[in-house]
Amino acid sequence: MSDAIKHECGIALIRLRKPYQYYIDKYETPLYAVHKLSVMMEKQVNRGQDGAGVANIKIEVPPGKRYISRYRSVEPQPLTDIFSKIHKKFRKGLKNNRDKVSDARWLQENLAFTGEVWLGHLRYGTHGSNEVENCHPMLRQSNWRSRNLVMAGNFNMTNVDELFGKLVSLGQHPKEKVDTVTVMEKIGHFLDEENQRVFERFKGIYENPILSDVIEENIDLQRLLYRSCRDFDGGYAMCGLTGYGASFVIRDPAGIRPAFYYADDEVVVVASEKQAIKAAFNVDYSQIKEVTPGAALIINKNGEYNEFPILPRLEKRSCSFERIYFSRGTDPDIYYERKQLGKLLIPQILKEINYDLENTIFSYIPNTAETAFLGMIEGLEEYLAKKRKQAIMEGILFESDLERVLSFRPRIEKLVTKDVKSRTFITADELRDDMVSSVYDTTFEVVRKNVDTVVIIDDSIVRGTTLEKSILTMLDRLSPKKIVVVSSAPQIRFPDCYGIDMSKMKDFVAFRAVLALLEEKELDYLREDVYTQCVTSIATKNPYHTNYVKALYEPFTDEQVSNKIAEIIRPQDLNAELSVIFQTVENLHKACPEHLGDWYFTGNYPTQGGNKVVNKAYANHHEGKLVRAY
Repeated sequence: MSDAIKHECGIALIRLRKPYQYYIDKYETPLYAVHKLSVMMEKQVNRGQDGAGVANIKIEVPPGKRYISRYRSVEPQPLTDIFSKIHKKFRKGLKNNRDKVSDARWLQENLAFTGEVWLGHLRYGTHGSNEVENCHPMLRQSNWRSRNLVMAGNFNMTNVDELFGKLVSLGQHPKEKVDTVTVMEKIGHFLDEENQRVFERFKGIYENPILSDVIEENIDLQRLLYRSCRDFDGGYAMCGLTGYGASFVIRDPAGIRPAFYYADDEVVVVASEKQAIKAAFNVDYSQIKEVTPGAALIINKNGEYNEFPILPRLEKRSCSFERIYFSRGTDPDIYYERKQLGKLLIPQILKEINYDLENTIFSYIPNTAETAFLGMIEGLEEYLAKKRKQAIMEGILFESDLERVLSFRPRIEKLVTKDVKSRTFITADELRDDMVSSVYDTTFEVVRKNVDTVVIIDDSIVRGTTLEKSILTMLDRLSPKKIVVVSSAPQIRFPDCYGIDMSKMKDFVAFRAVLALLEEKELDYLREDVYTQCVTSIATKNPYHTNYVKALYEPFTDEQVSNKIAEIIRPQDLNAELSVIFQTVENLHKACPEHLGDWYFTGNYPTQGGNKVVNKAYANHHEGKLVRAY
């Protein structure tokens, strides 16, 4: 993606199902789980580089021994920082106790990070500053083991204000008004209530300390999670560890955010991406299951696990941006889908270049668009195969013509190279324009000046900033006759509110294009009409049922918007002709039929809270407020 954006966080959970001694004996190391978790997190580092965290719980240690360990980091290489510290703890603890390296009981009573339950998190911050206090896992502490709660997640809630108000009405005094704290405190509140409910049930039958064990054995996590999550509105995959060793993963009812799990007789593991589980445990993809939307995968204190329904399922609308860009493309399903996205663009591309393949060079904007590029070339080869067959069937008189038809191949070059040492997405907004101009480099002497058309594919276009400020200018130095920019994703028109950092209307070049078209066509009054509808719905506390912003796009075709985008991103001194092609929503669904979350393209939000966010986002834009709408 040329306009890189922050997005969904990554989660990784490991539950060792056998005694700690088993892993020491079989794998000849007390660091089995540490190694596996580090691999799972490293394979998801694409999901979050603002910070990371790891938490660990020991299930059975005597009172007076620490049983929860946690490290969090916002260092430039947070994973390296965290796991280096964990290894350092082991080296220090075993320095004078070499003979204890294989003694599970001694290790668990004397060293941190020797527990059976592990939770890792990779953070991309969409709220709050990049400080260690904002990193997951979050910890809600209590002197009662069964009331401790550790949580991490990949989520955004659209109704944080309402959830915060409910906590206040319960008598709580939350320290922050952000969804991470709000969600944890809400689940923590019902964990407290569940503890009290079980205590009242058994208090006349058992005495402490046995009563504490009875409480832990009888806590109903399914009931607790239903009571906690029934009024959540958003996209989420949340992991929780209780102090007594039970754990859970809950997924939103529309399956917006991803979560996958694998289980055998040794482990139960959960991750945001299948590739992380595959890499760490070398299992077949067929063995990796998807956590059911609206359900919770619950692993009890004894390591038994199952999925339990928590909330009524909605139509599945899992995030298609995961398939287009965010998730690792080494997942075989995602790899195939991205190739299809490229292949399905061929009819539009051929039309735009007037079917002149001899004078066209195909390339891509590194690096995430490479797979779509391969699909595009595969589609061109299929088109040429049909043309060859047609030519042969119609009859060719001369051998030279036949040889030319059979030997012709699309012209493929790597015209744009990205400097891997430069990272525009971690640059502050005010410095981004200066940064992007130095991030890319071009390959000279392969484009025939003023003859060749350059077709360059990107996986998506959000702001258009990098194209305008850097890539188009560099490509123009190669002196092509025409530049065709192709996006394997449709036009991004609406804000996301379920985890991706796309929340302000002004950031979308498609939205700026529509505003310009409204002015040109003397339809500017629609802007005020939509604003009135948005603020009225918000004022009457009824902003959930209609996305009023859709009306701004309705007067125009996709092609009109694309043409205006080409005008907006065109540098003033560009000599080449310029056009922009976007994927159609119809073809997106063909390529990713199991992942139909398309609200950023269509405005069709999977939850009612999405309509509230888009209406508020437009009202903010109209009023000149540069703030988030959720």
